[in-house]
Amino acid sequence: MLSPTPFSLICALLLCLPLAIVFTITSPASSTTATTTTTTTVITISGDVTQNPETLLSTTLFSTGIHHRKMKNRSSISSTSRNTTTSISPPPPARPPEDDESLFRLASRVNSRPLPRRGPKKLAFMFLTNTPLPFAPLWEVYFNDTPKTLYTVYVHADPNFPYDPPFSGVFAHRVIHSKPTERYSPSLTSAARRLLAHALLDDPSNAMFALLSPSCIPLHSFNFTYRTLSESKKSFIEILENEIGNYDRWAARGPDAMLPDVRLEDFRIGSQFWVLTRKHARFVVSDRRFWSKFSLPCVRIDTCYPEENYFPTLLSMRDPRGCIPATLTHVNWTGSFDGHPRMYEAFEVGPDLIELMRNERPRYGDDGTNGSDLSIFERHDPFLFARKFTPDAIQPLMSIANDVLFKD
Repeated sequence: MLSPTPFSLICALLLCLPLAIVFTITSPASSTTATTTTTTTVITISGDVTQNPETLLSTTLFSTGIHHRKMKNRSSISSTSRNTTTSISPPPPARPPEDDESLFRLASRVNSRPLPRRGPKKLAFMFLTNTPLPFAPLWEVYFNDTPKTLYTVYVHADPNFPYDPPFSGVFAHRVIHSKPTERYSPSLTSAARRLLAHALLDDPSNAMFALLSPSCIPLHSFNFTYRTLSESKKSFIEILENEIGNYDRWAARGPDAMLPDVRLEDFRIGSQFWVLTRKHARFVVSDRRFWSKFSLPCVRIDTCYPEENYFPTLLSMRDPRGCIPATLTHVNWTGSFDGHPRMYEAFEVGPDLIELMRNERPRYGDDGTNGSDLSIFERHDPFLFARKFTPDAIQPLMSIANDVLFKD
């Protein structure tokens, strides 16, 4: 057996030296090995639905891993060797974008179904006006004692006009960012789309969206209206195909301006006032293709009524079976003038007029059918609203509000 030489002993000692150092430095409290800290911050956004619609329905979780190579002292090492969770207050509510493109892009991302699924649905009442609301006192009675969990109110008020008295009661602080409106232009349609976008972003519980004018009145109580609309899975929008002047309206922007997206045979006419489901409201704010045609300026002003063409054409082309082709806003075109329906004056208002409006049957499309849906023949949906009334009709309407209008 060979005896170790001095040189071999020195080599063995050098090989074992690192192990000796490791085993001598074993104190956990003074370990200088690298530590990893994970800081988890939970930001909960709630309350204001004008935030990003995707973040409104859930919390946002951010995790950050921070690797430390060197620690200054033992206390800092021990304090960072565990996970920490910090709750941060939600940011202040963000206002919806004021430019339409950003507004519609944001609104197009919302859920097409009302949320929460098992909670009460809300009706969104959207008023498009350029005057103070003359029937605001009547609407106040209409909404009186109604839980705020069942409805929301939105007002698009043309900024070019004064509003005296200012909006108050259920209309206070409900005016959205509004832009000028004008007949014979796409601006009225833009305003309606703007109302839909704000209503979609504002409340995920909004399920049905009713467009109203300042001259509209309710024909039934809120409870009756709520039952009628909350039970419907379809939109109520007048869709007419073979109306007189159909070609002139289609060609109002030029003979071929609507092609190739909207052919003459696809063009529809209908009442400006409708009630849309949340699904169809999102169709409208998401639409770019058809709106690029209807938003063009008209070269023939006398046949330019995009607010009566865009919505029925869009929904007829995208989801005709999802629509009841009738409006629930009563109107009388007898004796109409300059494109306006008959306006009822104060002396005409009474129980008989209200009963007459309630009993009339809506017009369902051109021939009572919606494609092959023969069930339309059997429908007799109630008119829920009526127009137009002169502002001084408020007094006789208030006098019959509780005993006639809101007594079902």
